[in-house]
Amino acid sequence: MGVTEYKLTIRPYVTDDREAVVSLWRRVFTGDPPWNEPKDMIARKESVQPDLFLVGVLGEQIAGTVLAGFDGVRGWVHHLAVLPEFRRKGFASLLMDRVEEGLIELGCPKLNLQVRGSNAEVIAFYESRGHAVEDVISLGKPLGRWRRDPV
Repeated sequence: MGVTEYKLTIRPYVTDDREAVVSLWRRVFTGDPPWNEPKDMIARKESVQPDLFLVGVLGEQIAGTVLAGFDGVRGWVHHLAVLPEFRRKGFASLLMDRVEEGLIELGCPKLNLQVRGSNAEVIAFYESRGHAVEDVISLGKPLGRWRRDPV
């Protein structure tokens, strides 16, 4: 079935969505690092640009989410997730379209995102949407309680 057989409603995240989103992210993002603990991420996002945290709902079920942000220089998509049973129906594209509209409204000139290099299927999805693999090195540093002592 394609997207026309399903009625996906995209709306901002609300607190009552918390457990469903946590469940979805734990299912989709297995092996995420500890700083991506879903409950912690949600709590942080609720206080910073919550309008860029969207859910895709089928009936009463949350089938997908997208979490984005804009720092005044670049927009970032941090978590785009669709339940496996609802993939390849256009939901990820609908979620991305909506969050890109929100970023454009904020004056965002460029959207960045990171994908694990081993995830060819997801890379192909983003390339099909006009994203290009850029010749950059992604650096990261855990802060606060997630920080490890240098080796």
